[in-house]
Amino acid sequence: MVKRWLILGLLAAVPANAATLDADWRFASLDGGTIDLRAHDGPILLVNTASLCAYTPQYDALEDLHAAYGPRGLLVVAVPSNDFRQELQDEDAVAEFCEVNFDLTLLITAITSVRGEAAHPVFADLKDEYGVAPRWNFNKFLIDDGKLAGNWGAPVRPGSREITRAIEAALK
Repeated sequence: MVKRWLILGLLAAVPANAATLDADWRFASLDGGTIDLRAHDGPILLVNTASLCAYTPQYDALEDLHAAYGPRGLLVVAVPSNDFRQELQDEDAVAEFCEVNFDLTLLITAITSVRGEAAHPVFADLKDEYGVAPRWNFNKFLIDDGKLAGNWGAPVRPGSREITRAIEAALK
């Protein structure tokens, strides 16, 4: 069975009156099937990842967030993307890489575009509604009640105070 993981980014101001994201929230799963984020009742940490990035060691901290906050309702989802040309060639290679190098239980999507014309609808909506898009791998997006609750760039560690505070607030 394939283990699962997630991806994170930089804090951005979130408009108080921002609209709920309307996108198709379904992703193809790395291990087959579909991940439907709308079926989850709680906050979601969505992270665009890449296996060959200098930030790849953040997977361990993402797994720590999953272990610490998952039982309280946080869903951590890694979205492998080759938009920055640092992802492996296919889903099998990504799955093997994650299994060999990380003991992850996070959800992992199939390789998915997160920028530009080919961006997945959730990422397209984040850009349209909030003006945010991944600037690099490991951007972290906290979504709560269909709205962006936080956005952090690759340099911000998943276990940072900024991120854990936002997660705690979303879980209340």
